[in-house]
Amino acid sequence: MKKIILLLLTVGLMATGAVQGGPLPDIKLEQTVVKMPLQEGISMNDAVDSMKLRANMHNMNLVAELPLSKQVEAMGKEARRMEIYQFCDPLTAQRMVESNINFAAYLPCRIALVEDEKGQGWLVMMNLDMMLNGATLTDELKAEATRVRDALMDIMQAGAEGAL
Repeated sequence: MKKIILLLLTVGLMATGAVQGGPLPDIKLEQTVVKMPLQEGISMNDAVDSMKLRANMHNMNLVAELPLSKQVEAMGKEARRMEIYQFCDPLTAQRMVESNINFAAYLPCRIALVEDEKGQGWLVMMNLDMMLNGATLTDELKAEATRVRDALMDIMQAGAEGAL
């Protein structure tokens, strides 16, 4: 419980600009992300298609795709599949940044598709609960940010399940 409170306090301080560089408290990387394996039989291409369809249903714009593994391969190195998909709700993003410019560092929201050393596909994104719980937001803005977080979780779930 102590670590969770420390984690939330740290994220809140970071979001409000109170912490600028320097060492962070003892936080495990696993606490800062949400990670879902692709279900058996779901290809990475299926996951991507499902995420794009679900994002469209939530009116979340796919604003960028970063094919990192292809870039590594173009540099002459072997690489397992790694791609970053960036989604955004522009109006909510604008309101968040107008509320506190430090939120710009969290934009756009990213979901990574990563193939592990065993060939298993994973979807990974930042744990947005840390930001939501650690920041000072109006009730209206917190509701909007929560809606975006829920949409992103649904997008990841659809990708992991290969849902249409």
